Amino acid sequence: MAEGYMLLTGASRGIGHATVKLFQAHGWRIFTVSRQPFSEECAWPAARESHIQADLSDLSQIHRLVATVRERLPGGKLNALVNNAGISPKGPAGERLGVLASDAATWTRVMNVNLISTALIARALLPELEAAQGSIVNVTSIAGSRVHPFAGVAYAASKAGLAALTRELAHEFGPKGVRANAIAPGEIGTSILSPGTDKLVEREVPLGRLGTPKEVAETIFFLCSNASSYINGAEIHINGGQHV
Repeated sequence: MAEGYMLLTGASRGIGHATVKLFQAHGWRIFTVSRQPFSEECAWPAARESHIQADLSDLSQIHRLVATVRERLPGGKLNALVNNAGISPKGPAGERLGVLASDAATWTRVMNVNLISTALIARALLPELEAAQGSIVNVTSIAGSRVHPFAGVAYAASKAGLAALTRELAHEFGPKGVRANAIAPGEIGTSILSPGTDKLVEREVPLGRLGTPKEVAETIFFLCSNASSYINGAEIHINGGQHV
């Protein structure tokens, strides 16, 4: 497809921002979800009409989010759902939160944003995705398959769960013509990199450098295009070989 309609969560920075720019350059229309209200400083074309405010940690807001998408979606067809929203709480000194440091509120908030809201949005928007024979892309993480020095336990568990959810979506939605895949970024050069990432890259990444948000966005675009029409239930590692 040359263009279509996409719903993207977690669009305000890094990978999400690069994804919006790339898809817009290819003529796509994008609805973005953020817990922040629309910013008048935003320079994206038609940004006000595209912005939907919702806090994904509050699952009661999903119904209104989906209703808003339906109101704004012409023809009832959603070509792509990209679930990029994710939170990774840190300790007072910016340290990772392990099992002992993660209370019930932390677990609930992380799971709601990173995992459960994704399942509920995909479930609710299946009719629109099916009408378009669309594609779902979930953004997991290298932390979902190995202990990471910066990502906490709730984040890691949520991303491992998201990989499993991707397989379940591929299995259940595939017969309806809707594909579901995941991308698992490693160390990507964004504004939220933890101190010490440069040393980690030197030690663990065979390519010896950070990835760029655009490189991740290009893979998301591929998974939403006809070029990947027989890829379903996959998790693509975007980490310069760090996982090997």
